[in-house]
Amino acid sequence: MSDIHIQDFYRDIGLVLSKLFATFPRKVTLYVEDISGPDQVDEYGLHSERHLSGLSAMIWLKDQGYIDYESLVRQEAIDFAVLTEKSFLLLTMQSSLNLPPQMQQDLESLEQQSLPPYALKQAISNIAILRQALKTASSMNIERIVAHLLEQGFQRR
Repeated sequence: MSDIHIQDFYRDIGLVLSKLFATFPRKVTLYVEDISGPDQVDEYGLHSERHLSGLSAMIWLKDQGYIDYESLVRQEAIDFAVLTEKSFLLLTMQSSLNLPPQMQQDLESLEQQSLPPYALKQAISNIAILRQALKTASSMNIERIVAHLLEQGFQRR
């Protein structure tokens, strides 16, 4: 039996962190549909399991201290959402993860371009690696990187 809901969880976590990093330090409204995809409510007005899983991932991130938000907007969004200091520092630090071959080749090509030190530092940050994994849409890469981030975040407690 495949645990596809865990792969979805990792993807949701990666998307939430990436989207909030892109707007940091502004507090924003983050819609569940932007994370888990379009939703069709049923004849009783209830959301799909996938939608509720995306919402639950957001709530879990707050419970674990990765994000903060002021309120839920029904089951549609989280309002005034922002990364915590823990997440911001985690995402901006240099990645210590052994990268998959294609991502390693991309990084080596950046190093050969003689980028300025700051640009190179950004290219090997956790957020850059996470964004690259999300861009490739490889479930294995996303899971590996998000699990690594969560492990590093746990060690920072």
